[in-house]
Parts: sequence; C-alpha cells; structure tokens
Amino acid sequence: MRSNYKVNASAQFQVLSIDQVEEIHRASLEVLERVGVEVYYDEALALLKAAGAHVKGNRARIPSSLVEKALRTAPSRVTLSTRDGKRSVRLEAHNIYFGTGSDCPFILDSYTGVRRKVTKDDVCKAATICDALPNIDFVMSLGLVSDVPSLSSDRHQFEAMLMNTVKPIVFTAHDLEGYNDIVDMAAASVGGLEELQANPTICLYTEPISPLKHAKESVTKLLRTAQMRIPVVYTPCVMAGATVPATLAGALVTGNAESLSGMVIHQLKNPGAPFIIGGVYTIMDMQSTIFSYGAPEFTLLHAAFADLSHYYRKPIFSTAGCTDSKIVDEQAAIEAALSCLVAAQSGANLIHDVGYIEYGSTGSYEMLVMSDEIIGMVKRIVRGIEVNDDTLAVDVIDRVGPGGHFLSEEHTLRHFKNQTWFPRLIDRNRYDQWAAMGATTMGERTKAKVQEILATHKPLAVPDAGLKAIEGIVSRADAKYKE
Repeated sequence: MRSNYKVNASAQFQVLSIDQVEEIHRASLEVLERVGVEVYYDEALALLKAAGAHVKGNRARIPSSLVEKALRTAPSRVTLSTRDGKRSVRLEAHNIYFGTGSDCPFILDSYTGVRRKVTKDDVCKAATICDALPNIDFVMSLGLVSDVPSLSSDRHQFEAMLMNTVKPIVFTAHDLEGYNDIVDMAAASVGGLEELQANPTICLYTEPISPLKHAKESVTKLLRTAQMRIPVVYTPCVMAGATVPATLAGALVTGNAESLSGMVIHQLKNPGAPFIIGGVYTIMDMQSTIFSYGAPEFTLLHAAFADLSHYYRKPIFSTAGCTDSKIVDEQAAIEAALSCLVAAQSGANLIHDVGYIEYGSTGSYEMLVMSDEIIGMVKRIVRGIEVNDDTLAVDVIDRVGPGGHFLSEEHTLRHFKNQTWFPRLIDRNRYDQWAAMGATTMGERTKAKVQEILATHKPLAVPDAGLKAIEGIVSRADAKYKE
C-alpha cells in the first residue's frame, strides 16, 4: 500500500502562482469599481443599475459583489455535442479541445498557391477537412465569405459549416437577427430547439471592444444567448501597448475586467446560463503594428489567462496553432508547435485559430493539416506517463535479463500501440525508404493530404427535413437583404 502518493496524470504547468492570480483578480475588481466599463445597450445598463452598479450615462461602475455573484452563478462546465448526438466537448477543469479560427478575409489557395478572398466553397472545404482530421474537435469558419450577399453572409457561412461537418460549431453572427436565424438552422439540423438546448451543437463567438467597452451589437447577442441558454464565448481581443497597457500584467487586468463585466451582464439576464470566459491576448508589434499571433508574449499571456480561469473554475476559450508567417513554412511550424504545446499544458479548454497564417488575416488548409499533426504529438506529451506495476515492467525486465531484447515479449505487443504516438505526416522512415517513396518534404506531404481529404471524405449529411428548413432560412435572409 502506498501512503501520501501523488500522481502527475499529465504534463502541465502554470505561469502564475496563486498569489499572482489573486493580485490580478483584485486589480480587475478595482478597475471595474473605479474606472468601470462603457455599455451601449439600454437593457444591459438597466440590469446593472437594478443590481447595484453605479450607472451614469453609458458608464457603469461595477461593485465587486456583483462580480462575485456572477462567478457563483456561471456554470463551471459547458458541454458541446456533435450533430449526431455525441457529447464530445466537455469544457471543464483542464480538458483540452482544438479547433479552427473564424472570419479571415483571405485564403491561401491550396491548388494555385495564390492568396485571395474567401468564397463559400472555401468554407465548405475547410469544414470538410476539419471533419476528417482526428485532432480537430470543433469547427469555426476559417474564412469570411465574400461571394454571397454581405448582410446575409453569416447565414451562408454557418450553412457551409453545418453541411460539411458533424463536429460542434463555434460561429459568428452579424447581429441579433443573424443569431436568431443561425440558432433556427442549428435546431433544424438536430430535430428542434429543445433538443439543441439540451445538447448544444453550437456556441456563439462575440467580443467586447478593448479597452473596456461593450458595444450594442455584442451585448444584444450576449443577452439573447443567456435568454436561450445557448453557450457563448465572450472574448476580449487585447493588444498590449495599444488597446491595453504594454505590461503583460496590465494587459491581463484590462482583458479580465472586460471578461468579468461581460459575465456579470450575462448572468444578470439569466443566472446559470452557459458562459465561456475567453481572451485573445497578444502584443502590438511596435515595428510592423501587427496583432502578433506568433510572439512569445502571445503564448505566455494565454497560458496566464488559463491560470485565471482555473482559479475561477470557469471554462476558457484560448488560442494556438497559428502564425505571423505569410506562408506555411518553417516559421509557421515553429510558432504553431510552441503555441499548441503551451496551450495544452496550461489546460486551456476550447483552443481556437488553428489554421491561421499572416497574423490572423489568412486561412490555410495546409496550416490546418500540419497543425493537426502537431496537436496529435502535443496530446501525447500532455497525456504523460502512466506508472503502475504493469508499466514499471519489473517482471519483464527480470525475465529478459541483461543483454536480451523485448521485441518478442507479450508485454511489448500489448503496450507498444498505447504507449507510442504514430505520426501521419512526420517522416520516420529510414533514408532509403524515404528516398524510394519520393523523398518528399513535410510541405509536400501536407499538401497531398489536403487534396486526399477533399477528394475522398464524405461528411454525415443533414436529414432532408432539416435541409429544407435550413435552405429556406438562408433564402429568406438573401431576399430580405438583396443588394
């Protein structure tokens, strides 16, 4: 019998100590009480005032007691399901799930190599690739559709995803009408609104404006998600040195104040509604002014925010698998690998933006497929090392003895597949075999994998009854916003 025996079940780390987390939390409360936030929607201001916030014009100064109440009522876990009813994404504790990002204006065309605007077909292909990749757990559009009416493009974007993947979808909507239409489309795909609410297959992405502003378009959708009890990610996108302080601690305080005030508004509308705390945190590169997706501070800030969310015991939306590089090259591989590993080790839950290149302006199928391979390796590292009588293998070591080998042992046959991660794109062949197979580069194998998936993968179809309802919603939106 072991006494006081501790187990590291996975490989994890923390950037912030508990004392540092509590300092950032207290500073966030001070900002909300002293500075407050600007809210540009009357219903939200009325909710805040009625609950005890000090409201003057659009400025609301929020007492700590309201934040503490929201932290008590917001759930500590949110579950997302696949379209065929599997509860596949359990956002709680240190569970990790990876997915694409949304709304890049450009795509790097896999067939021509040309960077161009995104079409609806591009989003269909991105969703199909996500559906086929084993380490992509949820789907965002990757691109902002440009070849449909602009005011109804959010419905087209969602339709393109819905028809080409069974995995949970995190979506954006232009406004409240777009949100309502998309919820109706999702409900039609699973048999009705009650079924969707019981097992959500979707989650809205919306965001405040840094620093410390909640726009009408965001808050109307935020309140609607609370009313409908459909999950929402409310995520500040902070830029250290530009929209928030240049110090990383100051950036965390400002972004956290935005997240907490959004949570307060959401929970005042409907206590207990599913809310996912989020953040896309990085620096502004002072030489190029880009919102960097490859800076070490980007990775560090996200890991620190994961520490905060674990302190709050709330699900967290994070970012990894992306790069500032303009093409899928060595820089892209370095930046994606580091961000995926650190995000996973920090225990962030819903990790998005896999497949982004060019600091979040361009989507790439090759980047997505290469990152899937990276994530597979990362998941194996995070799984850690199992230590028990069987895996210690003392009896097997005794049986083989000095100078022997373990190839013919039953213990080896039983364990080598569950102990070892097997790559799909990374090459481990001996030199002659690699040369005989075409001496391909990682980039060439990635490109071939993209084309193989698009040629062969068939996602699960939406039932006919749901299909007609979905097409009708999109057609009515097009007719209403005809340009």
